[in-house]
Amino acid sequence: MASVKPIVSLNEYKAMFDSMQVDEDKAAEINKAVALINKGKQRYLSVTAKLNLKCPWYALGIVHYLEGSCNFSKHIHNGDPLTARTWQVPAGRPLLPPQFGKSYTWEESAEDWFRLKNWHKWQDWGVQDMLYRFEANNGFGYRKRSVATPYLWSYSDHYDKGKFVADGKYNPDAVSKQVGAAILLKELM
Repeated sequence: MASVKPIVSLNEYKAMFDSMQVDEDKAAEINKAVALINKGKQRYLSVTAKLNLKCPWYALGIVHYLEGSCNFSKHIHNGDPLTARTWQVPAGRPLLPPQFGKSYTWEESAEDWFRLKNWHKWQDWGVQDMLYRFEANNGFGYRKRSVATPYLWSYSDHYDKGKFVADGKYNPDAVSKQVGAAILLKELM
């Protein structure tokens, strides 16, 4: 398992991405995740086009997978149902009421998420830039424990164990059961 320093370096992301070895035993799970993301491609493209973003569609798809298993009835922020504002971190999103009825649309949620995370302002979308944004989206708490975040590196040789099992609750023996963003990025680029 790679030890990660608390200081964030874009070069670190690129070096880890370039040296990453994917766990071949997880190929079926990885392929399933990639298929889920590809299935939503048109919706991801429509949101990025509407907001006139340079963000690649698959970056939005990767976050949607990690936060809500590509379920279009859940907020991209954290997987809470679209029937109300989010209650988990970040709570109370979107700030505006739904435009088309009692529930939010997934597109409304995604637009709010882009603004909340300031992704609509970014111009650089290289591998290292996306990996930084993915980790920032989930938080840098793993760095304080010198653990490579499973949010990026799960199912690769850079991650063994250690996981936040709830907001603020870390278990050093828990193992992520989700494909990491770096693996998904490598498959979707």
